[in-house]
Amino acid sequence: MKQNRRLFSLTGVVLALGLSFSSQAAQALRVAADPLPHAEILGEVKRQDPTLDLQVIELSGGINANELLVAGDVDANYFQHVPYLKDQEKALGTELVVAATVHVEPLGIYSKKFKRLEEVPAKSVIALPNNVTNLSRALYLLQSKGLITLKAGYQDPARDLATVQDIATNPRELKILEIESPQLPRSLDDVDLAVINGNYALEAGLEPARDALGLESAEHNPYANILVTTPALKDDPRIRKLARELESRAIAEFIRKSYKGSVIPVAGQQS
Repeated sequence: MKQNRRLFSLTGVVLALGLSFSSQAAQALRVAADPLPHAEILGEVKRQDPTLDLQVIELSGGINANELLVAGDVDANYFQHVPYLKDQEKALGTELVVAATVHVEPLGIYSKKFKRLEEVPAKSVIALPNNVTNLSRALYLLQSKGLITLKAGYQDPARDLATVQDIATNPRELKILEIESPQLPRSLDDVDLAVINGNYALEAGLEPARDALGLESAEHNPYANILVTTPALKDDPRIRKLARELESRAIAEFIRKSYKGSVIPVAGQQS
């Protein structure tokens, strides 16, 4: 009898989960995303598959999409890379789930004053992102272009987060300013160089593949942008369907054609 009761109990749990997912499937999937390229890519997903009911919530400066997700205000977000997510999980005291890995937006070095990095004189002012992961990423980019070197031990960008204090040599005596990422394109009028995230460069009308004086390599890049959800929603059929679409060959082709090397798909190559 106890065994039967346990069976009925388990059946009830499964039914409850099924009804929950069925109810959710009837609702729009709320996804917070940066306007470019993330919201555009989600718009293309909606165009290619009208059966997927998406409510895309475009982010503006100062809104933390991971806080929205933890609070239940959205069901997923699409704007960040894994190193940033890990830092956010520590800050928020929570664990989130990567549902899909989609594309890389190469970080770039931009200037309104110079056409080549070789022209940059000593004591030039360079603006870098002020958040932990993107500051480190920017420093590795400067090192790869020969502008600085980092201390011994800083070899893996995904593992060894660098700060300005970890610069070993700065032969051109670059003066570093740390600025909030969304403000970096505006800083180009006031500084000699700026290291700008791909999405903010695109929003400012820059084309990274064309306009950057130095561009981050996409090969073995740990900063692929991801679709993120909560543990409670990781098996939601809507999340799974969106993840499949974002990692599809069709979306990879859309990214290649639309952004011409400024956004690079990392999924959908073989599907």
